[in-house]
Amino acid sequence: MTKNKELSLEQREELLRTLKARFEKNMHRHKGLEWAKVQAKIEANTEKLWSLNEMEATGGEPDVVGHDKKTGEYIFYDCSRESPKGRRSVCYDREALESRKKHKPENNAIDMATAMGIELLTEEQYRMLQKLENFDMKTSSWVQTPASIKKLGGAIFCDYRYDTVFVYHNGAESYYAARGFRGSLRV
Repeated sequence: MTKNKELSLEQREELLRTLKARFEKNMHRHKGLEWAKVQAKIEANTEKLWSLNEMEATGGEPDVVGHDKKTGEYIFYDCSRESPKGRRSVCYDREALESRKKHKPENNAIDMATAMGIELLTEEQYRMLQKLENFDMKTSSWVQTPASIKKLGGAIFCDYRYDTVFVYHNGAESYYAARGFRGSLRV
């Protein structure tokens, strides 16, 4: 992930081209929305543009999935077919990472998301994403875990199998090559 939260003009233009092409190719994800309005919002907020770049750089393929009429914000989710490659093999959070005695993963989902300026999807958001099309048919993604489960050392993740969204549990310290996390960003 990039440390400097400023993108060069060339990086901004390349990212906007990528986002526009994805937006136009996947109109079923954001019916009735116009790219010009989305782009204007993104360009007005360079920190969010940086976060979108982080989502893209880690394999998330961010795309617009909604528009909050109350706030005027556009909602982006990671729309990569499988859990983003650059965010896999991570445990759930810092506490879980520090609790491991051996074979620690390099990072954790919560710290990575925070550093990127995004949030993990909630279970509800994950289910909404799956209504747009099928994701995580070979991988799985950590989702925000209720404090009551986390307090007991657990965390939850989701995937899509047999035409169904499954919600599972694991120890928060666990990590697997096929498990990452999906994020959301409001712009």
